[in-house]
Amino acid sequence: MAAGAGIAKSNLSRLEQGNGNPTLDTIWRLAKQLDVPFGQLVQPLSASVGEKGVEVRLIEQGQGIPNVDAYWMSVAPNTFREAEAHATGTEETITVVSGSLEAGNSGNTQWLHPGQSLAFNADLPHVYKTGDEWATCLITIVYHKEAKE
Repeated sequence: MAAGAGIAKSNLSRLEQGNGNPTLDTIWRLAKQLDVPFGQLVQPLSASVGEKGVEVRLIEQGQGIPNVDAYWMSVAPNTFREAEAHATGTEETITVVSGSLEAGNSGNTQWLHPGQSLAFNADLPHVYKTGDEWATCLITIVYHKEAKE
């Protein structure tokens, strides 16, 4: 499991014992390896999870087909975050609520302002980048059937 998720066995062991503070990337890698939505791993949390200027809170975890998760994301000023590819067939839509944010697939990003949305393939690496102000966003992630194969 650890090798498949690209993390050290000792880190996985600490997480299994309830010790440790996994990064967002570690949680995504484990979700991908376990073939479960990211939200399933963070659902029990009543607080946000975050690192390096990005904080994410699960709003709702869908149970339908396709499975749709909704998140509230806050990004600190002057933050650049590159997210790894999610499971095959996964799509993400980001809507900026306040501030401005550059987002999208690596090499194909777009600046978004309040009220603007962007949908992109989350099964490719993607980025979030802010300027000099905080950005708050609503993120929906759709795990299509092919993402579960």
